Amino acid sequence: MPVFTRRELLRSGIALSATSLVANSAVARAETLFAAAETSAGSLAALAPRERLLLDFGWKFFQGNGNDPSHDLGFGADQGDFAKSGDFGFAKEKFDDSKWKSLNLPHDWAVELPFVDDEALQGHGYKPLGRRYPETSVGWYRRSFEIPKEDSGRRISLEFDGAFRSALVFLNGFFIGRNDNGYAPFSFDLSDFLIYGGKNYLVVRMDASFGDGWFYEGAGIYRHLWLTKTEALHLGRWESFVRSEVHGDNATLNLGTVVQNQGKQATACRVQWKILDAAKKTVATGEAAAQTIAADASANFTASVKLAKPTLWSLETPTLYTAVVTVVSDGKTTDAEQVSFGVRTIRFDADKGFFLNGKSVKIKGTCNHQDHAGVGAALPDRLQWYRLAVLKEMGSNAVRTSHNMPTPEWVEACDHMGMMMMCETRMMSSNDEGLAQLEAMVKRYRNSPSIILWSMGNEEWHLQGDLADQGERIVGAMVRRSHELDPTRLCTAADNGGYEKGVVNALDVVGFNYNLGLLTKPNQPSAPDTYRKTHPHALTIGSETASAVSTRGIYSTDKLRNWVSAYDVNHPAWAELAEEWWKYYAEREWLAGGFAWTGFDYRGEPTPYGWPSINSQFGIVDMCGFPKDSFFYYKAWWGSEPVLHLFPHWNWEERLGEPVSVWVHSNADEVELFLNGQSQGSQKVVPLTHLEWKVKYEPGVIEARGSKNGKVILVEKRQTTGKPESIKLTADRLEIDADGADIAVLRVEVLDKEGRAVPTADNKIVFKITGDGALLGVGNGDPNCQESDKEPKRSLFNGLAQVIVQASKTPGQIVVEAYAEEWPGPKLPSVKLAIATKKVELRPEI
Repeated sequence: MPVFTRRELLRSGIALSATSLVANSAVARAETLFAAAETSAGSLAALAPRERLLLDFGWKFFQGNGNDPSHDLGFGADQGDFAKSGDFGFAKEKFDDSKWKSLNLPHDWAVELPFVDDEALQGHGYKPLGRRYPETSVGWYRRSFEIPKEDSGRRISLEFDGAFRSALVFLNGFFIGRNDNGYAPFSFDLSDFLIYGGKNYLVVRMDASFGDGWFYEGAGIYRHLWLTKTEALHLGRWESFVRSEVHGDNATLNLGTVVQNQGKQATACRVQWKILDAAKKTVATGEAAAQTIAADASANFTASVKLAKPTLWSLETPTLYTAVVTVVSDGKTTDAEQVSFGVRTIRFDADKGFFLNGKSVKIKGTCNHQDHAGVGAALPDRLQWYRLAVLKEMGSNAVRTSHNMPTPEWVEACDHMGMMMMCETRMMSSNDEGLAQLEAMVKRYRNSPSIILWSMGNEEWHLQGDLADQGERIVGAMVRRSHELDPTRLCTAADNGGYEKGVVNALDVVGFNYNLGLLTKPNQPSAPDTYRKTHPHALTIGSETASAVSTRGIYSTDKLRNWVSAYDVNHPAWAELAEEWWKYYAEREWLAGGFAWTGFDYRGEPTPYGWPSINSQFGIVDMCGFPKDSFFYYKAWWGSEPVLHLFPHWNWEERLGEPVSVWVHSNADEVELFLNGQSQGSQKVVPLTHLEWKVKYEPGVIEARGSKNGKVILVEKRQTTGKPESIKLTADRLEIDADGADIAVLRVEVLDKEGRAVPTADNKIVFKITGDGALLGVGNGDPNCQESDKEPKRSLFNGLAQVIVQASKTPGQIVVEAYAEEWPGPKLPSVKLAIATKKVELRPEI
C-alpha cells in the first residue's frame, strides 16, 4: 500500500484561489511532511524488488460506437469475438492507431462533449451519454510498453484506481477481463499474457452507456493506472493494517498483513515491521513468527509493538507515521511496502457528540462530488489539494465522499492536511458486487486517520420504506463486514426517511438527511428531535444538510436567466438555509455535527432550474472554487479567525436612489456601516446570524467596520468601479514541477483604470499557452455557461474566470497570455504571466 508516490500532491503551497489568500498553514505542514516521505520512499525502493509504475502517459484514444461495429473497431460484428484466445487484432503489433488522438491519463471524454437539450440527460449535466447516444458513449484507449526479459517469473498486475464505467481489457490479442463499476479500483494479473523482452500492446474499451449515479460521472479512465511488479512471494493487496490503541501517553500498535505465495512450491517466510515517525526516525520495530506457506496459498501475520509518547493526528497537527512492512524468506527480502497511518482516538457519544483524541469536536462538514471546472471527473492530483484548501479556508473540518468510494489522492490530502472524512460506498447492497466494493474501500483506506466513519450509502428509498425488512438485512451484512475488516470505526448511512425501520436499525450511527421540520414546515417536528425522544441513547449525525441554492455574484433571483440570489434566502422545499441548519445543529450538543450539501457546485442535477443550466447551484463555492457569499457565513462561525465580509458589490447604476439590501457576515461584536463616509447605523452581532441594512444606492463606497471590545479590528469596502481597462492574471503558484502532471490554477479578472476589479464584468477572454506546458481546462463558475471547457477562451462570469495549465516533463516555463475580444465588452490589451516549471525526480513510470 504505497502512500507517498505522488510528488505533486504536497506541492500545494498556496491556499488560494478565489479569495486570493496567503499560504495555508496546514498545506505548508504537509509540504514539510512530504519531503521526509520522499526520503522514505527512496529507501524502500532500494529495500525491496516491488515496483509500482505509473502508466498514465503516451496513450492513444478513439471514440467508438455502442451500436455500430463498423465504427467500433469491428468489435461485435458477429458473435465470434471471444471464440479463440489471443485473437483480438486491435491489441496486437500490426494494428494502426496513427490516426487516434494522443493523450495522457487521467482522462474524461464526457467533459469534451457538447451539451444536449434532452431532459433525460439532466441529472448527468446534459452530456450525450447512454444507450440512446451510442456514438459518444464508448471510448478506446491503446498504448504499448516493454517488459524486460528479467521480469519473467514475477507477478505483474495492471491496477486501475477507477474508470467509468464498463471496462474491457485486452493485452497482446488476449482478453484479460472486465469491470462494471465506475468508482471501485480493480486489477488484473497480466503475468501469463506478457511478452518478456519485447513490446506489449494494451487496449481498454470503456463504455459509459450505463451510470452508477444520478449526477455527472464522466467517462473514461479518469483515475490513475499502474503496473505493479512483485516476486511470487509477496504482500497481499491492501492487506497490511495498523490499528492503534492509545493508553495515556503511550500507544499500542496492532499490526497485521497477509502474504501470498504464487510460486510453485511451499516457502517459509517471516514479516518484519519498522515504524517511522514524521521525521523518518525509527521509533519501534516488530516481527511475526515465521510460517511456511503452501504454493498458491496465503497466510496471516500479526504482531504488536509499543509506541512511546506518540504525536497524535489531529486537525491542527495531522502527524503521520509510516509502517514499513517487509517479507523475508531465506535471508532475502521478497517484498516490502510502506503504510501511512496516524495515531488518534475517535468516539461518538449519545449526549455529547463526537470526540477526537478525547476532545469534543463539532463536525463542520461538506458533501462533495468529484468533478471540477475544466477537467470534469479527471482531476490532476494537485487539484484535489487545491479544492481541500478552499474548504479548510472556510473553516470546514470534514468532508463526505458523496456518493462513492473516493480517489486515493483525496484521502491522502485529508490525511496530510487535517480534514476528517465520512467515506461512502456507491452500492448499498450485500450482493457479491456490493460487498466487493465495500471491502475494497475499507481495506484500501482503513489506515487513513482522516476517516472517522464508513457510510453504507445514500438515500435508498426502497430500503428505507417498502423494502425495509430487506434493507435492514442488507445493511446489517454490510456493517458486519465493515467491522470484520476494521473494528476501529463505526458505520452510518445517509437516510432521508424511514427512521424507525429498515436501514437505520442496522447502523451504529444514525445519519439524518434534512427533515428539520419546524424550520420549513411549521406543523412538522424535526426528524432528529423526534428520533431523540424515542432513542435517547442513539449516536447521531447530520449526514446531509442545507442544500441552499445561490449563484455567485447575483443579488436578485431571475428565473428567466436561471439565476438565484446569493443572499442566504433560497432553498428547495426539502432543504434549509445555511443559517437555519447550522443554528439547529450547533444548539444540539448530542448531534455530532453535519455535512452541508455541497461544498462545491457540481455538474449535473441543475437545481433549482433545468436547461440551459448544466450544473447544480447548491455549492458554497462555485465549480471553480470561487466563494459565494455564504462561504463567509461558515468562515465566521466555523473558523477561529476574525471575519468581516460585506456584500453585495456597489455597481448599481440602474438602481440610483433605490434601496439595496446590504449584508454582513462577521463574528465581531459589532459592525457599523458607512455610505460615502456617512454612518448608516451600527448593529450588534448575534451569534450564528448575519447583519442587514437597507441602503439607498448612490455611487461611491460602502464600508463596514467590525469592532471587538470597542476597538475596530476589521474594515471592508465595496466601491463603484469604472469600465474594464485591463486584465489581471494571478496564479496559485508561480513555480510547479516539470513532471507532466503538476498544474497551476489561474484566476482571471479585469480591472478598471484605478486598478479595481470589476465585479460585473463578462468580457470574453482569449488565452494563448506557450512554453513547457499546455492548457488543461477553463471555467468561470456560471451554472448556465455552455462554452467549451477545453478551448482557449472563456467569458468572465461576474468578474471571474479560471484557467488550469499543466506542466510538461521539460523544465522551463509556461507563458499564459490573455486578451479580450471586442464582444462582449471592449477589446483589452494582452497581458502575460510566466510560470516556472522546475526539474524534479519523476515518479517511476513505464
